[in-house]
Order: sequence, then structure tokens, then C-alpha cells
Amino acid sequence: QLVESGGGSVQAGGSLRLSCESSAYTYASNCMTWFRQAPGKEREGVAGIYTEDGSTWYGYSVKGRFTISTDNAKTTVYLQMNNLKPEDTAVYYCAASRGLLDSRQRLRPQSYTSWGQGTQVTVS
Repeated sequence: QLVESGGGSVQAGGSLRLSCESSAYTYASNCMTWFRQAPGKEREGVAGIYTEDGSTWYGYSVKGRFTISTDNAKTTVYLQMNNLKPEDTAVYYCAASRGLLDSRQRLRPQSYTSWGQGTQVTVS
């Protein structure tokens, strides 16, 4: 069970922080990833974290602006989004895998078994 929060509306250049609450069991799944989906577009992998070693990865369009992190209890995953642009407007989803994903698999929504309900981010 994943629950996202923190979405909203912001002007270009602003910041938002998204949160994804999970159970410890789900967090230990191996890969936690933020996806986003804009109207008429495919779901896009934005940033992810490998729960075993804490290593992270970012999509090209958000690298240097977004930061993924976890809390000390390692049940909440955050996405800090800075310098937001109108093209960042989308519904953002948190997803968890059930095993280790390679660099191709982690970008594919079908590689993930648990999803949150999504939170809307609008940048104007």
C-alpha cells in the first residue's frame, strides 16, 4: 500500500515536495520509483531509489532539479522538486518493485507491482 501526498499548484521556478508512505514490507521491495504521467503521454520514470543500498537514479529531464530521498525509518520516500517548469505538470505516482531491476526494467511501469493513487502537480 502506497500513499502519495504533497502535490499542488506552483508557479514556474517554485518547489514542491512529494511524499510516498509505505509499509516496511513494501519498502524492502528493492526499488522505489516516482513516475509521472501528463495528459496524452505515457507514464515516465522520474527518479528512483534502490532500497538495499540507497543508490539513486534520475530521468534526464529532472536531473539536477529533483532529489529522491527516504526518512530514517525507511518507510517514506520523498521527491523534492526544485526549479519546476510547466512541462513538469503531471500526475505523480509512487511505485514499488518486488525485486532488483536493471536500468531498463526500472523505467517500465510494468516492472512494478505496487502503486499509489497519484498526486497532481501543476506548474504555471
